Amino acid sequence: LVVDFTRVVAGPACTQTLADFGAEVIKIENPDGGDDTRAYEHAEIGGESAAYLSLNRNKRGIALDFNNEAALEIARALIAKADVVVENFSGGVMKKFGLDYASVAPTNPRLVYCSISAYGRKGDFALRPGFDPITQAESGFMSLNGFPDGEPVRTGPPIVDMATGMSACNAILLALIARDRLGRGQQV
Repeated sequence: LVVDFTRVVAGPACTQTLADFGAEVIKIENPDGGDDTRAYEHAEIGGESAAYLSLNRNKRGIALDFNNEAALEIARALIAKADVVVENFSGGVMKKFGLDYASVAPTNPRLVYCSISAYGRKGDFALRPGFDPITQAESGFMSLNGFPDGEPVRTGPPIVDMATGMSACNAILLALIARDRLGRGQQV
């Protein structure tokens, strides 16, 4: 079981790949609008965002308001029986609700917990949010696009987010292999 707390592109791309590989994925969304990609209007299929549908296929979903203790108990119960948790909130959000790795690992020591972030879990930027265009700009990737005399240009597709999702998926799969060998989970 994969419990999916992700939104936008990088996290959903990771969990969508796990779902395509056959994992049971339960996506948890905020009841006030859910995943941001639900509101993407540039391409729709039957009134639904094509981006949301493509990144969340083969998943089941539930809406939980983390400001409600009963909803948090449902999330904790799912995590207690999960093989994998994936989240991509800004630093500190999962800890605020007691759903971070340190809080949930004691109840599920075989849990593989993947935290996807723009800047990692430690350091001066750990709490900063980040998205594909920011990473393209900060990494210099935008300078590879456009014309030599022009401004840097963002690539059309969110390639950094997609690559991040695939890297996270690989890290999870390797952590599952390590869990089978060592008998314990880990945070990746």
